[in-house]
Amino acid sequence: MSIGPVQLLVLGFRHPHFHGEIIAELERLRESDTVRVIDALAVYKTADGELEAEHLSNLTEDEAIELGSKVGALVGLGFAGEAGAAAGAQLGAAAAEDGISVLDEPGAWDVLSEIPPDTAAALVLIEHHWAVPLRDAIGRAGGFRLADGFISPLDLVGIGLISAEEAKELHDLETAAN
Repeated sequence: MSIGPVQLLVLGFRHPHFHGEIIAELERLRESDTVRVIDALAVYKTADGELEAEHLSNLTEDEAIELGSKVGALVGLGFAGEAGAAAGAQLGAAAAEDGISVLDEPGAWDVLSEIPPDTAAALVLIEHHWAVPLRDAIGRAGGFRLADGFISPLDLVGIGLISAEEAKELHDLETAAN
């Protein structure tokens, strides 16, 4: 099975007002074969910095069994007590034997530390199905990814893509909790 490019989204919520809109949109994207949610966690960081986590997902039961807790393993958040931590350690050791390091190099993204105290976060690991043909075409042409990232709406003003007013509205929407 060929997997598309995978992205980890970390979305913060100070006082969440969930009405099913986010899950509905993820389901719409799944049905259109645009993205697949590989795994998702809801994480709450208490005022004392303690973490509480719960799985969220629109995977089928078979997919969930096959994939397991990928977000937890990726960000170092163990589940199922010592057994879960041991399983995560075994997966990490196996990857290290293959010369693969998972978010442990200097300057790596410490996802959990970025969640402010007394805040909820959704950690969503998505596969971009839409990008598979593009990625494969780039590979066939001898190309490869050098870098990627989302561009702030504020930076789009300078190239004339959107107005300053639109940029401010989008920036405020994206960073409302800051």
